[in-house]
Amino acid sequence: MEYVKKDLGSYQLHLIQTDQFKTITVRVAFRSPVVKEEITVRNILCDMFLQSSSKYPSKRDLTIQAQELYAADIQTNNSRLGNYNNLDVYLSVLHDKYTEKGNFQKALQFLNEIIFHPDVHAQKFNGEKLEIVKNTMRSNLSSLKEDGASYSLMRLFEVMDKSRVSSYRMVGYLDDLEKVTPEFLYQYYQKMIRSDMVDVFVIGDIDFKEMTRMVREAIPIKTVKRQRVPYLLEDIRPRARRLFAKEVVDTSQSKLAIGCRCHGLTSYERNYALTLYNIILGGSGDSKLFKEVRETYSLCYVINSVPNKLDHLILIRAGIDKENYSKSLELIEKNLQDMRKGNFTDDEIKVAQEYFCTALDEVLDSPSRIMDNYYMMELIGTDDLEEKRRKIMQVDRADIIRVAKKVKMDTVFLLEGDSHEEN
Repeated sequence: MEYVKKDLGSYQLHLIQTDQFKTITVRVAFRSPVVKEEITVRNILCDMFLQSSSKYPSKRDLTIQAQELYAADIQTNNSRLGNYNNLDVYLSVLHDKYTEKGNFQKALQFLNEIIFHPDVHAQKFNGEKLEIVKNTMRSNLSSLKEDGASYSLMRLFEVMDKSRVSSYRMVGYLDDLEKVTPEFLYQYYQKMIRSDMVDVFVIGDIDFKEMTRMVREAIPIKTVKRQRVPYLLEDIRPRARRLFAKEVVDTSQSKLAIGCRCHGLTSYERNYALTLYNIILGGSGDSKLFKEVRETYSLCYVINSVPNKLDHLILIRAGIDKENYSKSLELIEKNLQDMRKGNFTDDEIKVAQEYFCTALDEVLDSPSRIMDNYYMMELIGTDDLEEKRRKIMQVDRADIIRVAKKVKMDTVFLLEGDSHEEN
């Protein structure tokens, strides 16, 4: 695998040459600092790109064209990465040697049509298509509580600090949805194309020179932009006293969500020692939380922990019966204390290292994961896969204990189920 980055002035081009996949995958990543009022409109744009375009005026037309390109796959996604809102457009298409000469060039033109020639007339998006997208989104936003696991995490972030960008709902807001008109959507689209920072990734069995030429033609962005805010959120101290909150919903199972702040970590601690700490604590099926809270005491249906490194957080989530809330919380705190005291074995460290290295191996099996890895190298300076492997094996007990002492339970949110299933 060979990687080359090219500064094309108005955007960065990342080329990854490998013959491991039959496909060529392209990712066009637009990013700008998170603005709460813009989240909903960016979600709408994601869906509008896949509804129609100037040349392909219906979703059916887009589907037919994708099939004619030997089942080319176009996807979009809107997400938060630290202080930035990322809107990604993906294209995956079979290499020409498995289809016909020129097919990839046509697929790139198709991508260009979708992004840069949307279904716009008289400086406004197609109103009929916009209503389809808004109706779907309206239905989804009105039923957020039906996914208790996601909703409890969303509420945890809001309770922790409602002014922090981590508290913003990336699914969007009903109030903002109603404000989006065809005219407003087109104005925002123009602003995004003109102002967002852009990275373009291409991975596959490619020629660097030829691919650079083709991408220049397909991605005709001209304006030069600069990073405006850091990617990592501000590192703030945990509360002196924990914050507790709950919301009652009509469901049988309760959802427990806990936010632990990781304050004062070095880059090495955040990227490596914290990773092993989390795997041992709750990041795998062999973790302390899983074995003790779920298996030994049978207090929950599921429990795990995940690091949110750009936000300086560890998130602990569990599905419980509300009667087990206090005992579950007590055991979770006990496990956090055990980690600070070094009550874990060398074998647990070794297993966690092997778990992480296996995850690194799995990155190489996916074009999107490989692109994600290079994207994080570009944005926040993370190491390449081999350097990650080397450094994770250097983490020792003292490193993990040092990190454990910097992890503190800050906020506890309970989505309390208040109904009972009948036998």
